[in-house]
Amino acid sequence: MSSDSNPDTIFLNDLRVETIVGLWDWERKIRQTVSIDLKMGADIRKAAATDSIDDTLNYKSVAKRVQQFVSDSEFLLVETMAEKIAETILAEFHMPWIDVRVNKPGAIRGARDVGVHIRRHR
Repeated sequence: MSSDSNPDTIFLNDLRVETIVGLWDWERKIRQTVSIDLKMGADIRKAAATDSIDDTLNYKSVAKRVQQFVSDSEFLLVETMAEKIAETILAEFHMPWIDVRVNKPGAIRGARDVGVHIRRHR
């Protein structure tokens, strides 16, 4: 199922996680905060009809998994982080597609943040 055939989306914005990310020596020695936005494909019709968490994507479970995964990992590039988040969440939560945006606030002087935005399908 592609995002075109099912427009329903569950989202999670500005999930903040401390992790090791960056190329420079000083970045490899300190934990920095990244901000993660997720948009996840989901068919919410059954959950809307039953009003049951068992019939939908539990975004609290997704958030906890992303926090644990990112906090326990170290990456040189936010590109790699985004790709690995997408792979992990697609595999473990079985949604048809996911958008992952990883922001690294303060990485560029004069910019609020910098990062990557990817979309992946199962």
